[in-house]
Amino acid sequence: MLALTFSTGIIDAVGYLGLDRVFTANMTGNVVILGMGLAGADDLPVLGPVLALVAFMAGAVAGGRALRGRTGEWTRATTWLLAAVGAVVLALGLGLMVWHDPPEPALLSVTTLLGAVMGLQAAAARALGVKDVTTVVVTSTITGLSMDSRLAGGRGDLWGRRVLAVVLILAGAGVGAVLLNVHLGAGLVAAAAVCLVCAGIGHRHARA
Repeated sequence: MLALTFSTGIIDAVGYLGLDRVFTANMTGNVVILGMGLAGADDLPVLGPVLALVAFMAGAVAGGRALRGRTGEWTRATTWLLAAVGAVVLALGLGLMVWHDPPEPALLSVTTLLGAVMGLQAAAARALGVKDVTTVVVTSTITGLSMDSRLAGGRGDLWGRRVLAVVLILAGAGVGAVLLNVHLGAGLVAAAAVCLVCAGIGHRHARA
């Protein structure tokens, strides 16, 4: 889940910096951008965030149906969902690398598909139930880290996991921004590789 959090940082960097300021995984940021865009602030996009939001919800619905309420364990459905996420992101990354200067409708299609597979990933992560590691957002993680810290009178439970989640999504965003200097699709290829490796490792350990 921490590795998937890193890959999410890459994908959101690609979406925001390369796909007209749209978050395809962090729906909190996406909804905020949509609200400001609807208000006409700073020429922010509207169509892209709407497509990403609707697609994310559809992906989460599909993920929920595939998992059928099974939580707390890695199942065959978990493997297939994460493998599908990796495969779609890889195909999109390679497609962008082959298709030079794609038109805006094509980029909106990429945004929509990324939103859908991020919804799938979020559903799989929620079903696994690793505390404070949702892979797509770290606001609740930062809240838990702060509230449960010794400064707040807590015991500092799970501080290592929480700090890693924040650091890894930060690092992923940095890597995604750097890879944009190589090509728009390079970050997606890297994120897909991480996701596919996670799917394979998770499946292998679940069988063991």
